[in-house]
Amino acid sequence: MRRLLFIPEGAARPTESEVERVFSISLALSAMRCIFTYMVMPLLLPAIGVLAGAGPVIGALLSAVALVFDVRAIRAFWSADDPRRWSMTALYLFVIVFVLVLLALDLTRVHL
Repeated sequence: MRRLLFIPEGAARPTESEVERVFSISLALSAMRCIFTYMVMPLLLPAIGVLAGAGPVIGALLSAVALVFDVRAIRAFWSADDPRRWSMTALYLFVIVFVLVLLALDLTRVHL
């Protein structure tokens, strides 16, 4: 798994607080993406007429950033040899698949 995640042998291990920080950021980004997709875009943006048509672009950008942080979190758990690394990997893989589906949906709605 370390080779798959490109974690070099003898790499410095992140502290528990660093792992928790990356974990929190990545889940917060995924949550923000969902809140934006299901609450802000359909309800708020049309009501105030702001950014008409920009929703899918913003959603795609948020998805891309969330995916980067999801992978960083998995790497942090594995770098730290955290005892929860397998369960966190499973959780993140679920989140990554969900965000990839949302990203694909956003990309199909982008009109360039």
